[in-house]
Amino acid sequence: MPNRTLSLAAVIFAVAGALFISERVTAADIPIEFNRDIRPILADHCFACHGPDSASRKGDLRLDKRDAAIENKAITPGDLSKSEFVSRIDSTDPDAVMPPPATKKVLTPEQKKLLKAW
Repeated sequence: MPNRTLSLAAVIFAVAGALFISERVTAADIPIEFNRDIRPILADHCFACHGPDSASRKGDLRLDKRDAAIENKAITPGDLSKSEFVSRIDSTDPDAVMPPPATKKVLTPEQKKLLKAW
């Protein structure tokens, strides 16, 4: 019986330790990966109008290629205040906000945070 109690105590201690450590790890501690974190957001919310298909592309803006978005001045790395991309995803103006209200796609605050960090 003492071994069973010791084993149970060890399991409880291990689980409590894992929970404590997981509470201390934040999103800021995990580096953003384009394919894991950003591409799915852009694919769901942006690529229909700003993706690889030149026939459906709006505003001559590609978001599937970061360098193209930077060249187009939509994204200004290191300066969110100069990024049109950030201005559009944060806008409350229905004529300026991206994605447009007509798409019925809304970015969550967490998605916006990831896109800004990217």
